[in-house]
Amino acid sequence: MNPYTWRAVVNGAEAELHVQPAERLLTILRDDLGLTGTKVSCELGRCGSCIVHMDGRPVNACLVMAYQCNGASITTIEGLAEGDLHKVQEAFLEEGGFQCGYCTPGMIMSVKALLDETPNPTTDQIKEGLSGNICRCTGYGGILRAVKRCGGNASK
Repeated sequence: MNPYTWRAVVNGAEAELHVQPAERLLTILRDDLGLTGTKVSCELGRCGSCIVHMDGRPVNACLVMAYQCNGASITTIEGLAEGDLHKVQEAFLEEGGFQCGYCTPGMIMSVKALLDETPNPTTDQIKEGLSGNICRCTGYGGILRAVKRCGGNASK
């Protein structure tokens, strides 16, 4: 297959690359654009470590192909904060919502999407909103506290 020109807005900046149409967004972000905050883990869409926002919606970057996100607006964990940490990032730090930190970027991106849609989620809504994310270290207590700490304003 011949490479084609892929264009997107990534973290507010226009990006243009020559990639294969079936190249994964995860690979484009990490290898071509150097945005390594988006993590590689299961590569099957089951763990949530690679979640980014595409046109404002959370997606697993390991499952999105270049042709599917051509022309899209992509936000990664690196693009979430403008200057200071985002409110969700601060809450994860303050509440111990991480241990090894590997799942944290995907968790934070999922929490941001959840709070954008449901500003004051119940515990059940939080669990549902994070059902696509797996953490193998923390036991989820700190993560739940972090989401509750954000309360109702994930949009800075």
